[in-house]
Amino acid sequence: MSRRVVRQSKFRHVFGQAGKAEQTYEDIRVSKVTWDSSFCAVNPKFLAIIVEAGGGGAFIVLPLAKTGRVDKNHPTVNGHTAPVLDIDWCPHNDSVIASASEDTTIMVWQIPDYTPVRNITEPIVTLEGHSKRVGILSWHPTARNVLLSAGGDNVIIIWNVGTGEMLLSLDDMHPDVIHSVCWNTNGSLLSTTCKDKTLRVIDPRKGQVVAERFAAHEGMRPMRAVFTRQGHIFTTGFTRMSQRELGLWDPNNFEEPMALQEMDTSNGVLLPFYDPDSGIVYLCGKGDSSIRYFEITDEPPFVHYLNTFSSKEPQRGMGFMPKRGLDVSKCEIARFYKLHERKCEPIIMTVPRKSDLFQDDLYPDTPGPEPSLEADEWLAGQDADPILISLRDGYVPPKSRELRVTKRNILDVRPPTGPRRSQSASDASFSQQQQTLETLLEEMKSLRERVQAQEERITALENMLCEFVDGTD
Repeated sequence: MSRRVVRQSKFRHVFGQAGKAEQTYEDIRVSKVTWDSSFCAVNPKFLAIIVEAGGGGAFIVLPLAKTGRVDKNHPTVNGHTAPVLDIDWCPHNDSVIASASEDTTIMVWQIPDYTPVRNITEPIVTLEGHSKRVGILSWHPTARNVLLSAGGDNVIIIWNVGTGEMLLSLDDMHPDVIHSVCWNTNGSLLSTTCKDKTLRVIDPRKGQVVAERFAAHEGMRPMRAVFTRQGHIFTTGFTRMSQRELGLWDPNNFEEPMALQEMDTSNGVLLPFYDPDSGIVYLCGKGDSSIRYFEITDEPPFVHYLNTFSSKEPQRGMGFMPKRGLDVSKCEIARFYKLHERKCEPIIMTVPRKSDLFQDDLYPDTPGPEPSLEADEWLAGQDADPILISLRDGYVPPKSRELRVTKRNILDVRPPTGPRRSQSASDASFSQQQQTLETLLEEMKSLRERVQAQEERITALENMLCEFVDGTD
């Protein structure tokens, strides 16, 4: 008589639990734009949600601790002239967020640690290069200030946010709309999915498609793809009969899938959220009221179903907290922020353990906030794995760092094109340039001081106004 052997895994009993009423964020007008992005981004300090906005595009940023009802006059971040389609927090600075919009621009914002009194309307830098709407953003996992954007013009652009420059433009690789883009662990490769039903692996610095697979999923509806820690690619898509399907692929051998599983019949695109530390992938469908999760391992059948978290309300979008923002004392291995029509609710995934001690096996060292490379080093061909940190004593966010954008001067020293001048003439010209530069720097310094003084005056007047209003109440 044969006995069924149960697969050993520490994640077999992971269970999900919705946050209590006092942990939710109420009265948020979540965007109704038709777009398959998550509409929500979260990090250990802030929660950002794309919201409805008249005459443009906006998103709201809340400190994580500011739960409860959100004031209808709460300041928003609104510099775009058309709806915002995607937002993404910088992995190396918890106060910096990028937004992409239908107005064809990408804006990068510095969020202050205090709650601002007025709307934030001035981005640190605006990146312009796409000719149609921009719907996908993704920061480089290891290089400082490197941001990827993909637009409706079927172009992927990689930017250096620190200088506001375009580093690379991949414009001949996708004949149709790009549905998803994902970096691998060290940011040396991209995996992309496209309306032409092709899954591609791209080396962005060489500008080459390294590998591709046509019809990884045979249905016409959008595919999604993420890299796993082993370098494989996990995909979600649809069969020809419109059943939802998941797959696991080896980019070195795209002929046959490592795993292919049909799931259910539903219209919602499955958004995969992958945790490389545990090897668990969470599938959240827009319009679904459940989160399915699977463990990806090195042994066949490679993708193992774990469980499903179900609730009554359908989700409009989903935010996924980085590992360093979790509560290790409660054995929390993932936290989602589920968007409803008018609120945002945390969903906590936990591995039940009896001990209160730190669980080393659940929390291997995880990527921290320090970048491994500068943008120029990455562009020159260097690769580096993320710098890891331990969560044993919990994660303490570093102090807020200001993102400085230094535009490169296109008038930098260039060799003279005319006949060579005498040494004395060139010396005189150089000293004149020096004097002009010093004068400009002095003027900039006095302007900066004047602006700072005006800002302090405005803040003082606002405080006086608040005190006056409180007094009259």
